[in-house]
Amino acid sequence: MNGTDTVDFRILALLQDDAARSLGEIAAAVSLSQNACWRRIRRLEEDGVIQKRVALLDPARLGVGTTVFVTVRAGEHSESWLERFTAAVRKIPEIMEFYRMAGDIDYLLKIQVADIPAYDRVYKQLIRSVPLSDVSGAFAMETLKHTTALPLPRPAGTA
Repeated sequence: MNGTDTVDFRILALLQDDAARSLGEIAAAVSLSQNACWRRIRRLEEDGVIQKRVALLDPARLGVGTTVFVTVRAGEHSESWLERFTAAVRKIPEIMEFYRMAGDIDYLLKIQVADIPAYDRVYKQLIRSVPLSDVSGAFAMETLKHTTALPLPRPAGTA
């Protein structure tokens, strides 16, 4: 993030809050001309700081309001196993997030489905893909906090 300054972080905070904001709105909020603001946003995109802009959808309104966190212990620990497992996970659209972990579990998955039978279909697809030692699902009862906004550095003297 060489060359990223306070103004860039303010732009990023505004975009994280609402990427549909107009360029004029963002420029005014950070006290830049539209051209200068556009150049900064473009540089942040080219540098990979801004990966893409998306619309956040409401899972419940779309019929996939059940969130399941799944822990997996690998059936083996080889590169070929990991490649097969990763390929299988990437083919399952209900798996929203996929992490290789340190500690007692090997992988953590976040899955969005309609209900328990839909999760069972994903589970069966997953266990058919590669040998797994243990798969355990935990259903979220309530979302108490959910954000896509990353914590950004704050300028000195701000709360």
